[in-house]
Amino acid sequence: MMGKRDVQIYFRLNWRLLAMEGRVSSAVNTPANMPMTRRKSYGRSCVENPSLFWQTPGHFPALGHRIPSSRGAARSRNVLSKVDPEQVALLVKHEWKLAYVTPLYRFRHTQLKLYSKHLTAFIIAEKQQGVAIEVGVEAGFKVTISTILGMAESEEDAETIFIQIHSKPTFGAEALKPVWRGWLTCVNGDHEYLRSLPPDFVSLPLFCSSGSESLTALVKSWFERTFDCNFGSLFLNSTTLNWLAALWTGCHPSSNIRFLKLTWTMPTQPSLDIMYTVNPQDAWELWNSIHTEDSADDRIHIDEVQQFMNGLETHLFRHFKIYLSAGTLMKVSTSLGSAHHEGKIKIGSSDYISTLLTLLTECALLRTPV
Repeated sequence: MMGKRDVQIYFRLNWRLLAMEGRVSSAVNTPANMPMTRRKSYGRSCVENPSLFWQTPGHFPALGHRIPSSRGAARSRNVLSKVDPEQVALLVKHEWKLAYVTPLYRFRHTQLKLYSKHLTAFIIAEKQQGVAIEVGVEAGFKVTISTILGMAESEEDAETIFIQIHSKPTFGAEALKPVWRGWLTCVNGDHEYLRSLPPDFVSLPLFCSSGSESLTALVKSWFERTFDCNFGSLFLNSTTLNWLAALWTGCHPSSNIRFLKLTWTMPTQPSLDIMYTVNPQDAWELWNSIHTEDSADDRIHIDEVQQFMNGLETHLFRHFKIYLSAGTLMKVSTSLGSAHHEGKIKIGSSDYISTLLTLLTECALLRTPV
């Protein structure tokens, strides 16, 4: 019986011939085209009084816009000049599972030590009640919640918070072992939306976690009970992955991206995965033939992103007669990072971390219920 098939394609591209073949732009599906849902009650806080929005039929302000049709080109920023290098090192080289988070009610950055103690006690209590935590045999857990200063890009952005859970070994002489990490951030969040939030709410819409699902569930549960918020899965649609492919390719002249890998899943029986690996210089030459930098307004437009992806798809069809547009783009990967349709990312370099987190913050805010 045949199982899942994989096809890996590696080749150089003839861009002159590609330019003669022409490109056809395709429609873009954005969250604005999807049915809108109203915010439900998220339940009462276990520490604070219920929020105004829990007590009344009011709703959080809607973003009121679609995914931008243009955005600034990726720019290398020396994030290490304003963020502690040891803290940056905690963010890169790990795979993170993404989620969106509604605004936190009465969250205070000045109370992180207290929150650390409460979350530690919550996890231990849940474990004592028989909750499976799947990280081995430990005597207990210690939680640390800290601020990563310098990640914010605007005055409206709240500072990023980082959460680590360490296991306490049975023998006290042994060092603590990190078993789970997570962080909540907001980078270049929608200014109008953030300014319109009531003063008791803090928006850290993007949640990234790495570790056992059981610990992730406990951390989410504690935040939901304590800050009257709600978490939801954050999937990355084809439009977002297309943007990342174009933005990262545009970085090649200043920061060698080493490779551009794109993975599609085709609607066949059995299912067929196609990994499409493009020489980085060739990818950049195609992008450079489409996007002309303008010093007055160096912005990338969605039609340029479409042309770039259509160019890659057209070349593959010419050689293999495969319509990639009939499938689903699942993953984009370069040395700067990778992103998966299922809501997983890996930050390969800190140089362009702001570009990536700006796009992901936007995705998280657009998924937040109103």
